[in-house]
Amino acid sequence: MTKKQLPIVEVKLDKIVGGGQTLGALDYGKKLFAWGGLPGETVNVQVTKKKSNFLEGVVTEVITPSEQRVEPRDEDSYLSTSPWQIMTFDAEQHYKSALIEEAFELHDIVLPQPIGIYSDNREFEYRNKIEYSFWWDKEVGQLDLAFFRRGTHGKIPVDKTSLAHPAINTAAHAIRDTLRNRETQAFNLKTVIVRCDQQGNVAAQLYVKDEMFDAFTEQELKDFQIAGFELIFSNPKSPASVITKRLQAWGETTLTDSILDVPFTYAVEGFFQINIPVYEKALLDMKEWVDSNKPTVDLYSGVGSIGLTIGGDNVTMVEINEHAVREMERNITAMDRAKTAKAILAPSETALEHITSDSTIILDPPRAGLHEDVVTKLLEAAPERIIYLSCNPVTQARDVARLAEKYGIRHHQGYNFFPRTPHIEHLIVLDKKA
Repeated sequence: MTKKQLPIVEVKLDKIVGGGQTLGALDYGKKLFAWGGLPGETVNVQVTKKKSNFLEGVVTEVITPSEQRVEPRDEDSYLSTSPWQIMTFDAEQHYKSALIEEAFELHDIVLPQPIGIYSDNREFEYRNKIEYSFWWDKEVGQLDLAFFRRGTHGKIPVDKTSLAHPAINTAAHAIRDTLRNRETQAFNLKTVIVRCDQQGNVAAQLYVKDEMFDAFTEQELKDFQIAGFELIFSNPKSPASVITKRLQAWGETTLTDSILDVPFTYAVEGFFQINIPVYEKALLDMKEWVDSNKPTVDLYSGVGSIGLTIGGDNVTMVEINEHAVREMERNITAMDRAKTAKAILAPSETALEHITSDSTIILDPPRAGLHEDVVTKLLEAAPERIIYLSCNPVTQARDVARLAEKYGIRHHQGYNFFPRTPHIEHLIVLDKKA
């Protein structure tokens, strides 16, 4: 049976909401959340999802454009990677500030200072990691790089993304072209992850669905013109690019970057910051609130890039991901920090004994925010200061409201880690009330 095509509707859009879409209401009152539109615009929207109390869709035509609208640099693929390419950068900064304010107002919290969003004004070419999928063009019989279409399970062929460091796009083209020469078809492939350090050195991983996939020759690998490469079999039953078996390794498969002059080594698939210059500014701001005379506990610590740079000489770092902890331990050894830095492999909610009254607590949780047990322990132990960096002001505001019983906001600052996208980072410093 052919799936019924959802309608195209005309709507006037009113405001940008937390997820990054723009909200409007149809004539009969039903809410519509649209990608590709701006407040004040009248647009046609292709509905992609229909629920009982709301619709979702993508703008197909702008009838009345906003003065804030600009032409997206990646006209065909911006919705997949960076849907805010359609607005001026000043407008982006404004909306990110407004979304932080709105998130806290929902919990009746008024932030004590005007909400600033720090940016280094680099709108493009800032990402040091990109994951491309693949697309097979049936008309010309050719393999292309691809992204997933927003709002659907389909893909869109692409040549590059303007968000990436140029070295990433160059390497992705070389890998694609080699696969084309081999006449490799897309159904044999999952994704290619391409990553570079701040000096432009590139390492990549190609994830394939066939454990018997032919290894690359020495000449093919040299033609990639990158520092290192891995060929990885990924279980085809999993939609994600997970490492089932490493089939081939060549060159230097890890990268090294310095954060506040501290070197970190990390794997291509590992967690590491996407926009290091803006991240360093956030760390410097956080460092001002760390008491070097007290122990520091860094929860949700990743590879330790917070704790090992600003955590002082007595830092405990707790992380659930075993691969991140392995990287963290390797970095502790390389820095000769075994006596001053401790890595704990555990969920933060099961490592509560490390939250003590005499420690400074640093929090950098995932988008879901703090586990309820972590909040309860923080209120019970009542450390003097909590430093909370969040990638989701909505859950951060919820957590701050929970902690308001004993804590007040001392400082806050927003950061634009991901320009041309709706993603926001926000720092809150909480001090225990007298």
